[in-house]
Amino acid sequence: LHARYVLNLLHETRKHLKQLPNISHVSTCYSEEVTVCGDLHGQLDDLFLIFYKNGLPSPSKSYVFNGDFVDRGKQSLEILVILFTFLLIYPKEVHLNRGNHEDHMVNLRYGFCAGLSAMSRVHGKKILKMFQNVF
Repeated sequence: LHARYVLNLLHETRKHLKQLPNISHVSTCYSEEVTVCGDLHGQLDDLFLIFYKNGLPSPSKSYVFNGDFVDRGKQSLEILVILFTFLLIYPKEVHLNRGNHEDHMVNLRYGFCAGLSAMSRVHGKKILKMFQNVF
């Protein structure tokens, strides 16, 4: 995606997240499943495998992602773009919890910042600042 689309997605995600309470309550009935995922750490193949086995988020398929979306793996940006897009499309079915890897100091140490800078030399700093704001 072009940097302006990523920035627009981040802006809309931030606007949405600011409206949510600090604690999310997710309830289900016996006929509904909730898939709980954690620690993707930039491994896009893991996210695709989860969606393959459990289905994509939808009004009938809820997901809770328990943080640590980025760092270590090479596709952190792609994971965040996918998760933030699903969050905006299905705000009642997709829930994102912040992990310790959604922190600037951790991102500096484990590679998310460097990965963004290498990916987008022109807009990398602006995108990184907006990610920090969203986190």
